[in-house]
Amino acid sequence: MVTKKPKHILIAPLDWGLGHTTRCIPLIEYLSGQGHKVIVAGNEAQRSYLEQSCVQAELIHLEGYNITYSKWNKWAQMGLMTQAPDVLKAIKAEHRWLEKLCKERKIDGIISDNRYGLHHDTIPNVIITHQLQIKTGMGLVADRSVQKIHYSLLNRFGAIWVADVEGRENLAGTLAHTTPLPAHTSYIGWLSRFANNILPEKSNEITGPVLFLISGPEPARSELSSLLWHEALKYKGEVIFAEGSDLAKNPEIVPPHITYHKRLSGEMAGQAIKSAGLVICRSGYSTIMDLVALQKKAILIPTPGQTEQEYLGHLLHDKGIFFSVMQNNFNLGKAINSVRKFPFHSLAKEGSFSLFRQVADKWINSL
Repeated sequence: MVTKKPKHILIAPLDWGLGHTTRCIPLIEYLSGQGHKVIVAGNEAQRSYLEQSCVQAELIHLEGYNITYSKWNKWAQMGLMTQAPDVLKAIKAEHRWLEKLCKERKIDGIISDNRYGLHHDTIPNVIITHQLQIKTGMGLVADRSVQKIHYSLLNRFGAIWVADVEGRENLAGTLAHTTPLPAHTSYIGWLSRFANNILPEKSNEITGPVLFLISGPEPARSELSSLLWHEALKYKGEVIFAEGSDLAKNPEIVPPHITYHKRLSGEMAGQAIKSAGLVICRSGYSTIMDLVALQKKAILIPTPGQTEQEYLGHLLHDKGIFFSVMQNNFNLGKAINSVRKFPFHSLAKEGSFSLFRQVADKWINSL
């Protein structure tokens, strides 16, 4: 327990899917366990997920960025660019929200997970990211130009916490390891709600059900769900199918070999991933950290047009850590045949999932 007076800490994850929310759970639990008062801000879906996960924190509303993806891959980047004015409005709105909240409530420290408006002039504030270098998909010159803008946003914060480890066994590659680094940058290791679980190392045999774990913003989530449902219907083995959305329509018929869930939260999610012989999911960074924590074999399907996920899929496939295939080329039978020959290298986990505690302690003690 803390020896100093408990602090009031605001934590606010981005609403881009639920990955930013899930990776904040270890931090929420650690700070709460140290006796601090943790307030978590998010939209309805984020708060619902945290309630189902039984986190010990006060939950308050904060509107999200509400980013969507274009239906067709070649227009995806254009679709994201056209939403930039709305994102900037959301950043300004959340900054006004923060100023108002801090006048009404005693907030000692602010931790933002990729929400760029949650910086403050007088209250210590941190931003968590795994992406210092944004991959635009439009070449090196565009990447460098965007990086300058990105650094200007990051440098509004008193500290930058990068959710990766230093060295060769990192997960994010050049996304998180760039030069020069912004000032006040610290690598805090990997964040996973499943980090305390110890499972056997991966093998090439599929000895449990295939878990279809769907996530991400619309309409990309629904498109992947439709594709994978058809593949699941054809599969002869046991399947766990998790839609990742409370708003998804229930299938008219669920065959006996499929266990269907709209959403898996908390302990149910952990048990499903642990029992799975193979996980099929997006290459979102938070999901990747969970898979590493549980040492699971996985097929990663990057969201079409999301250059970060496409980069991570290629990177981790080339490193032999996870198998990755593009959505328009996905066929479950062919993918499983390829998986049987894939190396699935394990990463050294010791200390990688607890490093954030040291960084958080140092920051808390400075408040």
